[in-house]
Order: sequence, then structure tokens, then C-alpha cells
Amino acid sequence: MFNVIMAGGSGTRFWPVSRRNRPKQFLNIIGHYPMVVETCNRLQPLARDQDMVIVLGQAHLYQARELFKGRKIHLLAEPKGRNTAPAMGLGALYAAYLGCEGAVAFLPADHYIGKPSALLESLRQAEEIALAGAVVTLGIVPTRPETGYGYIQWSADRPDFWTLPAYRVTAFIEKPSLEKAKQYLVRGDCFWNSGIFVATPKVILKQIEEYLPGLYLGLKKIERYLGTDAFENVIEAVYEDLDSVSFDQGVMEKTKDPVFVIPCDCGWSDVGSWASLYDLREGEGDKDRNVVEGECLLVDCEGNLVSGRGGRMVACLGLKNCLVVDTRDAVLIADLDRSQDVRRVIELLQRHRKEDLI
Repeated sequence: MFNVIMAGGSGTRFWPVSRRNRPKQFLNIIGHYPMVVETCNRLQPLARDQDMVIVLGQAHLYQARELFKGRKIHLLAEPKGRNTAPAMGLGALYAAYLGCEGAVAFLPADHYIGKPSALLESLRQAEEIALAGAVVTLGIVPTRPETGYGYIQWSADRPDFWTLPAYRVTAFIEKPSLEKAKQYLVRGDCFWNSGIFVATPKVILKQIEEYLPGLYLGLKKIERYLGTDAFENVIEAVYEDLDSVSFDQGVMEKTKDPVFVIPCDCGWSDVGSWASLYDLREGEGDKDRNVVEGECLLVDCEGNLVSGRGGRMVACLGLKNCLVVDTRDAVLIADLDRSQDVRRVIELLQRHRKEDLI
């Protein structure tokens, strides 16, 4: 089974640790290795290195080459980030170029999986359905009303000829209000959207041709130059004119073809903010639920995430539900519940032309 791993995100919500030149997926956020390496390693029971393609930004190509030195993983660089539809289209195109006619799993590079065996089993199930010509996605069984994720609504009816635990998708839903999220949890007919898809390259490219024709024409131009010296110039010219669009919005919300979802209880998190990292690591906390890394000293503090990566002592007194991140050249102090708003700090830094801190 081929894998296309999408590693082109900017990871701004993990500032100041994550930066433009070294985003979240290239950091050891949780686990033993950088997140993109963790993703490739957990997929090895399904795919050989030579059957993995990492789609990443041109600016991060050198880092990726260093991380995967000695491995046969394919690195495919995008000159500009254009969201998941172009990344998946390019990955499908390259997988086909490598000879793949079977199913491909398209996965984000920066997610946490607590139960890898459950993920692999769901991908195997999805592969069988995808080989019949369908697009399959993995839906994460929700545990709380979550406003930070998209949702997938499913129909209780299964086609008679499907023997696997898959359901027809009736809608892809954007991030909801808290009230809506509570309704979805009570109704029980919605999963969290994992952003993981399984389909053959032929099916992915056909969907893009129908619903994103401009992208498809660009991919056909690129296809003619795969494996040639002109490839880099061609892809740069094509990407200059591409719109930024997600696969969900550009294709999945429009398609009239059947899409299936497999429920997956794999201990998933998109690790989308410092708060989500705190949730994952809360079990490592002290008796006052403080999660600490680096040289830190806490007095009368409760429920904090304190990260000392700047090589100096970080002392906190009387803090509750706070985020403190110390790096060599910047310090972030925030309400832990507002860690999704770190992007606003990035916007202010851009406005003040502090490019060296972004």
C-alpha cells in the first residue's frame, strides 16, 4: 500500500517553538522523533520506505533529507503551500508515476496516534473498499463536543455488498459552534474529520478533474515533466497560478460519487495547539496537574504547561491554567485555553516586520 504523507503546514499555533523554517511536523513535539518521522515509522507495517511519498515545502527539503538520510522515502517539494487539494493531487500523480495502481493512504504528517495498530487495521479495511473505486476516509470516534475539528456525518445504511465496517458519508461539516458540536455528540451520527483519505491515484485525479479543473490542468502539465531536469521550473510556474483549497472543500463537499467512512478509535489527536498537547501529556503532570519540560521551578501553580527550551531557568509563581514557553529568542505567556489564538501573535509580528521571529 502506497502512502502519501502531507508535510507542508506552517505550524503557527506552536510558536515560538515552531517557526517558518522549522514547523511543527519537523519538531519532536510528542514522541521520540520529529512528527513526520513518527508518522512514517508507524506506517512501516503497511508500506515499504520506497512506497512512501512525503509532500513538503521547498524550504524544508534539506531538513527532510537529513531526517531520512539512508532511507528510500521519496521527497516531493511544493514551491508554495497551496493546502491539501494540490498536495494530494501532486502525491497521487507521483504515486502513479512510481507505478502505483492500487490504493494510496493520504495522511497528515503532524498527528498523534495513541494506538497505531488500530490505525493500521482501519487503513487495511479502507484499502479493500478503495480498490473497488471509492474514496474512503477515517472518522475519529468523538469523545467530547469539539469546536476545533471538522465533522463527518454518516448514514446508518450500509450497501449490502460492503461487508466491512464502513458507512456512507452524507456530509462534511466545517468546524461547528459549541451548541452544534453538543448536538452531534448526542445524535451519534458524526465523527471527527481526521483528514486521512484512502483511494487509488486514478480516483483522486478523476475527482480533481471534475471538481477542480484548474488544478487538474496544472497537474497534467507537471505530469509531462516528472523525472526530467525541467520539473522544478514547471512545478514552480504551475503553483504560482494555483488557488489554495483543501481537498474537503474543493472535492469532498461537492462530489456526487459515494464516499465511505470507517470509524477509527486510534487515540488520535491533530495536536493542533499547545492546549491539545497539554491534554495528551496531562498524565505526566505533577500532583497539581502541571506539565513541565526543561529546567523549571513552579511555586503554588496549578494546571499549567511550562516549556523551558531556552537553556535557562523558568520560575513561575501562583499561575493557574497558563502556558509558558521559553525559547532562545522569544517567550510566550498565555491563557492555556486561548492557545488557538497564537496566530494573532504571528500576525502582529508580521505587522511589525519581525520576520526573524516568525
